[in-house]
Amino acid sequence: MKTEVHPSLNNVCFLDVSSGKRFMTKSTMKSARKEVIDGEEFFIVLRDVTSDSHPAYTGEKRIVDTAGRVEKFTTKFKRSSKAK
Repeated sequence: MKTEVHPSLNNVCFLDVSSGKRFMTKSTMKSARKEVIDGEEFFIVLRDVTSDSHPAYTGEKRIVDTAGRVEKFTTKFKRSSKAK
């Protein structure tokens, strides 16, 4: 097997910034920030959304006001009925 062809696996901690939950795993990703967790050094990768905070996984429902958006769009780009 050739050396230095495959990327190395690193200890990585994905940190959900909204919930604060940490997911420790191995990955080829690296970051500038490192922390020692349970005696091992981990690269810390910040994530806005993970399975801990995403509505599809948590079951949280968010209501999107699509009618208000459509009305806002039509009023903003409505052509005048007066002929110039």
